[in-house]
Amino acid sequence: MKEKQKSEETRNRILEAAEECFTRYGYDSTGVAEICNTAGVSKGALYHHFPSKQAIFVEMFETWMRSFVAEMERIRDSAASVPAALLRMVKMTGLIFQTAAGQLPLFIEFLTKASRDPETWKATIAPYKFFRKFFADLIHQGIEEGTIQEVDPERIAKIIVAYGAGLVMQGVFDPEGGRWVDVGVQGIRLILKGIIKEGTG
Repeated sequence: MKEKQKSEETRNRILEAAEECFTRYGYDSTGVAEICNTAGVSKGALYHHFPSKQAIFVEMFETWMRSFVAEMERIRDSAASVPAALLRMVKMTGLIFQTAAGQLPLFIEFLTKASRDPETWKATIAPYKFFRKFFADLIHQGIEEGTIQEVDPERIAKIIVAYGAGLVMQGVFDPEGGRWVDVGVQGIRLILKGIIKEGTG
């Protein structure tokens, strides 16, 4: 058990060191040696946990996404209705802005890397596919509970994901351009207005 805990601590140290190095120097300018020095581990220890620098980069992104998805699922499962869940979810954008703004150089680096690397690209678009299904299922749930009209869940899900992605991009790149959380709530209310059943809002 102690060995497993030590291994997990080493893995986390590598991820934290990599995030620090990528943010400070950029992905391309950060070498494995730099990550090892910052984490205080050998190259052998790093390669025991990650086959490449790219794998570390992708793992960082996926770790952040897992925590975000867990919170979305918690809101979905605890909300009184689907419309209520959607309104609570959009308010999470404030936390996303805070996280992304602090890691803006890394965020830009990830997008740049994704454009020229197939594996990183797959990791980048995976959340879009996941959330299209997530929201399609949620809209379907709303139809079944009687709060949402008979609409095409997949089409509405694409609209919600496209809107959410655009909102996050604006909030990250132009944080002073508007009160983006409020804009997000207003936008979801407009979407809901078109699909919600009368008397359920």
